[in-house]
Amino acid sequence: MLERTDRAAPHRNQPTKQDLWLSEFEIVLRDRVIANGAVRIEDGLIAEIRDQPVENADFVGGGRLLLPGFIDMHGDMVEREVEPRSGVHVPMEIGIAELDKRLASCGVTTAYAALSFIGNSATAALLRSEEHTSSIIETITGLKDHLLVDHRIHARFEVTFSAAVGVLERLMDAGKLHLISLMDHTPGQGQYRDVELYIARLAKERGMSIADVSEVVGKRMADRNGHGGVLGTLQGLSAFARARGIVLASHDDDTLEKVEFVHGLGTVLSEFPVTLEAAREARRLGMYTAMGAPNALRGESYSGNLSARQAYEAGLLDMLASDYHPASILPAVLGLAKLSDGGLAKAAALTSANPAAALGLTDRGAIEAGLLADLVVADRQPVPRVRATFRAGRMIYGDGTLEPARNRAIEGGRDRPLPADRGQSQD
Repeated sequence: MLERTDRAAPHRNQPTKQDLWLSEFEIVLRDRVIANGAVRIEDGLIAEIRDQPVENADFVGGGRLLLPGFIDMHGDMVEREVEPRSGVHVPMEIGIAELDKRLASCGVTTAYAALSFIGNSATAALLRSEEHTSSIIETITGLKDHLLVDHRIHARFEVTFSAAVGVLERLMDAGKLHLISLMDHTPGQGQYRDVELYIARLAKERGMSIADVSEVVGKRMADRNGHGGVLGTLQGLSAFARARGIVLASHDDDTLEKVEFVHGLGTVLSEFPVTLEAAREARRLGMYTAMGAPNALRGESYSGNLSARQAYEAGLLDMLASDYHPASILPAVLGLAKLSDGGLAKAAALTSANPAAALGLTDRGAIEAGLLADLVVADRQPVPRVRATFRAGRMIYGDGTLEPARNRAIEGGRDRPLPADRGQSQD
């Protein structure tokens, strides 16, 4: 039995109930899985963990999985939520609140909104302009205490867009940025190193001819070569961020040279490495690696780059992010759990303990006494599904199948849970 140690403060919107027991769950810890145990929550924290069920629990799982809440360090969904169709804008507060509900229903308890600063060129849509991005950040910040999930800001900085540096620095000083990734989406390197494949995909997406897209892409490559001040911009921004304790990441690393360069700038995280070689070099230098849950679920990158499954089997994957599809997180974790001897405990760490360590979140990331009670209740079968999500001990999502134990039927003088569609969680 693990005793509570006070290491984290509960969220200020927590209920007043002091004790809450969750029993009859398959509990996924850092290094092992309890087949049938119980967890006690007190004041929003995990207070006790037992290797067997307890009587008179507040919630009875019936064998379901109990996982640490998902920490999503890169989600691209916000921009599309406030502009669901090109040129169609909904009030930002509405879009963000709806995304908040969707994230909670997918088991996400901490979400880093990945917002882009890429400039106002002809190839940059309004939804990723500097003004639009800044407005989203201000809205999320203003709503923070009224949302279900703990929302943080991940600024995606296009290295050729030096005009955004001043905006980023002001946001950092105001405490509104929590993670910055350095990106270069110029075709011919990084994510789009196969120029012909990139041109063909862009032509299909935009309904343009190969010739017209080739002209646009050629201009972007020429413009990139004309940005002689990129190095100085990167060095200045990186130093500014490090001085304020903000985590730095690099995006789409594809070569040993690039990994070594960004590591020298102080980056600690390699997002979506394009090649196994780059992922291996990041690991050698002590950097964390992160890839997309949709990639892991599908078994391939939509850009034709490194497979998250391949990286995981090679021991080079540390984190899974929702990228653009948060519902992929749970089935991706369950799928990867079958690919290594570490099983479910190791796979679950990709969305909990590992991102918590990389991002400096010392108060969460595992089912462990003293940490925030950020928890996910899930079924494996017939399809992987999140049934309930708890943030700091408060249920922020439930689909109605995890019933409070007070809804009990008395049969033969004994309490037993009412029937429910529990969807067997055993293999």
